Amino acid sequence: MSNRPETNKQSCPVYKKCGGCQLQNLSYPEQLEFKQKKVEKLLKRFCTVEKIIGMKTPYHYRNKVQAAFYTDKKGKIISGVYQSGSHHVVGIDSCQTEDVIADKIIVAVRKLLPSFRMTTYNEDTGKGFLRHILVKRGFATNQIMLVLVTGTPVFPSKNNFVKAILKQFPEITTIVQNINSYRTNLVLGDNQKVLYGKGYIEDILCGCRFRISPKSFYQINPVQTEVLYGKAIEFANLKGNETVLDTYCGIGTIGIIAAKNGAGNVIGAELNGDAVRDAIVNARANNLKNIRFYKADAGEFMREAADEDEKPDVVFMDPPRAGSDRKFLDSLIKMSPKKVVYVSCNPETLARDLAYLTQNSPYKAQKIQPVDMFPHTAHIETVVLLSHKKADSYIHIDVEFGEGEGKIPVDSIAKRAEAYKPKEKVTYKMIKEYIEAKYGFKVHTAYIAEVKRNLGLPMYDAPNAVEELKQPRKHPTPEKVEAIKDALRYFAVI
Repeated sequence: MSNRPETNKQSCPVYKKCGGCQLQNLSYPEQLEFKQKKVEKLLKRFCTVEKIIGMKTPYHYRNKVQAAFYTDKKGKIISGVYQSGSHHVVGIDSCQTEDVIADKIIVAVRKLLPSFRMTTYNEDTGKGFLRHILVKRGFATNQIMLVLVTGTPVFPSKNNFVKAILKQFPEITTIVQNINSYRTNLVLGDNQKVLYGKGYIEDILCGCRFRISPKSFYQINPVQTEVLYGKAIEFANLKGNETVLDTYCGIGTIGIIAAKNGAGNVIGAELNGDAVRDAIVNARANNLKNIRFYKADAGEFMREAADEDEKPDVVFMDPPRAGSDRKFLDSLIKMSPKKVVYVSCNPETLARDLAYLTQNSPYKAQKIQPVDMFPHTAHIETVVLLSHKKADSYIHIDVEFGEGEGKIPVDSIAKRAEAYKPKEKVTYKMIKEYIEAKYGFKVHTAYIAEVKRNLGLPMYDAPNAVEELKQPRKHPTPEKVEAIKDALRYFAVI
């Protein structure tokens, strides 16, 4: 990889409206410097942070492109992305971060709609046909999946429509109709029909073949994913006889790569049933017999495994942006693997989880490697190696039991300086970020204060806790009360 990444192309004309590329106004080297400083500020207290690994060509890297559809008051059909923090669709024909072919397919579908008398979905009325389009492309295989997300199962002239889009893009290998008839923020619904092809595509990553279905998670930047997972495997330093646990495993990417690169036995856990099915197929496609998968919540799986005294040598964890939960981390501590490789997409929650692990267990961060997976955005991926601390020193203590009793030496007592660090202070900001990441809505500081007050918790740590809302005072809804209590339990406040 070159140490001289390409600098900016022409600035995107809609980046302020879109909000997807928060660092668009910085050159790429400046973006890397910004991210390096952010990671160091959050994580350097744990160990040295290595230099961030950037992309040589940080454009058109997204192998998954999603577009919302909308008809304006003049009857013009618009396709694009939701403006950050709203449901207003910003019209986009091409994007510097998205795959070029995927963008062209979306524009072509939009232009075909009128000739087939297809309407777009209206969020206010709940009526209309086309809601979203999802395009996934395997960069290594060049296989392309087109997913049409519709508000109704009835697809008028579907055969002719499929023929029309394939005539323009014969490289499309499968077309799927996903039906989402609910008024929801979720893009994909539960039911789908294969209109053309196999209903999935395949891609090759780190020498392994993976099947990708419409609903399964697959990293969107394959170039940097090779770097990210390569570092994770390097940190694990597998010798050939280890038992490896791959939690939050998705379609099995990290676990399968580990199984093919030195692990003796691999166990994967994932809650998404579609992803687990793909993971099982992926293991077979790579002729691997030393890996198995379970459909289970990562935290529950870890708790049950710890209760059964399972002792894996290495645990890979790749949680969502909200990070891991206390149940998972406590089970990890109880299980006590020799190494933990934490793959994070959010340095803030990573810092929180590392603080908990290093203060409540013998684990210590040994290596921290940031990777730029999402150029032009503020998102950062980081790989961390955690292993058991070595005793800092051994001391000899003389214990006196009283006059004439003599002295009894107590040797080999490990003195770990970090074991006595005060517990990290839980701030209102941490609670708000946890709730927004997990539940998707915001809560006001005053709501948190009210819940704490009702629970009889001290208020001294929040000087602005009783701040009134600008609007007339409202009490938190039961949903928000439960979310706040969940956050307080997570941070061990209650």
